[in-house]
Amino acid sequence: MEDNNYTNHKTAKNPYLILGTIILVAGFLLPLIIPLVLASDLSTSGKSILSGLLAFGIPEVFMIVAVAVMGKKGYEFIKGKAIKYLKRFAPPDAVSLFRYRMGLIMFSLPVLIGIVQPYIGHFSTIFKDLPLWFTIFLDVIFISSFFVLGGDFWDKLSSLFKYDVRVTKTHK
Repeated sequence: MEDNNYTNHKTAKNPYLILGTIILVAGFLLPLIIPLVLASDLSTSGKSILSGLLAFGIPEVFMIVAVAVMGKKGYEFIKGKAIKYLKRFAPPDAVSLFRYRMGLIMFSLPVLIGIVQPYIGHFSTIFKDLPLWFTIFLDVIFISSFFVLGGDFWDKLSSLFKYDVRVTKTHK
């Protein structure tokens, strides 16, 4: 009977693990073909249904099939490798005061511009029709702010959505 432990040197040679990984990756990449569906000659309802399934539904089915092919141990092995790889890009938990303040500016500025832009647009032509590149730039700044602010900010942000979380004050 073959050892089903994926931590040994035979990992790369396991055909079920390889096939399951291919199915898993293909499932996650399926939403990338939505623009091709939208550019196709399908009816509007057909495009909507297929695009929706490619975004939510079909990738999940691929994931279930991948787990069935590679088994629970194989899935846990691939998940562990992916998490280990992605942790390199995670922000540190604690950041310096300067970095935290810069992150707060990066976080707040796009939000404030988004809130006041419709009102200021009535008085100033600059804010009336912001170009697409500027809006994308603000979105990039907003998303980048989460990495600048660090992991502790993620905890603070997630606590906004938890009813039973209480603030504890610490003074330095």
